[in-house]
Formats: sequence, structure tokens, C-alpha cells
Amino acid sequence: QVQLVESGGGLVQAGGSLRLSCAASGRTFSSYAMGWFRQVPGKEREFVAHINGSGGRTFYADSVKGRFTISRDNAKNTGYLQMNSLKSEDTAVYYCAAKIGGNYYYPATKYDYWGQGTQVTVSS
Repeated sequence: QVQLVESGGGLVQAGGSLRLSCAASGRTFSSYAMGWFRQVPGKEREFVAHINGSGGRTFYADSVKGRFTISRDNAKNTGYLQMNSLKSEDTAVYYCAAKIGGNYYYPATKYDYWGQGTQVTVSS
């Protein structure tokens, strides 16, 4: 069992940076793979990044490779998404998610737990 709470969203200018955090509750945090997804009105939820329980394997959507970095600190029960070189197209509600196990990309339907989301708005 795990509960997730996102934070760190906000308004930023194009080319700027934000770091999102995902605080998780419960023990055995390292047993859960984590992912970040984003969604805009009228569009399906989009995969952004994935990290396995130990943090040794990561996977990114092509649209964010080289700009975003997913990481985690299991001692703090927290996952992160560092977003650099932000574009207007990155504007969305960002969600963190967790699932038992997993080392690669998985669709949203495979994740067991979800946060409530945090708004990221990139202005031009």
C-alpha cells in the first residue's frame, strides 16, 4: 500500500526549469517502480518517464529525452522529476504513479497507485 502526493508545479517561462517531487507513504518504498505521466484537457494521458525500485533503470518518452531526468531517494520515500529547457508544449497536469516491480516502460493502466497531480504551466 502506498499513497502519493505531488508537489513542485507552477508557472515558469519557456526555457526554464522545475523540479517535481512525489512523496510516498508506507514501508518497502523500494519495492515500487515509479512513473510520471502528464495530461492536458481533451487529450489522453501521456507517459513521461519511469524508474525502477532501486533507481538503476530509467526510461523516457522521446519527447522529453535530454531535458527531463527521473530520480528517487528511497531513504526519503520520494521520487523526483527534474524538468529543464521547458517548452509551452510541456504544459499539463503531471501525475506520479507507482506499481509493484517493473524495470521498463509500462502503460498507465499497469500502475497501481496515483497521486492527485500538480499543474505545470510554461509561458511563452
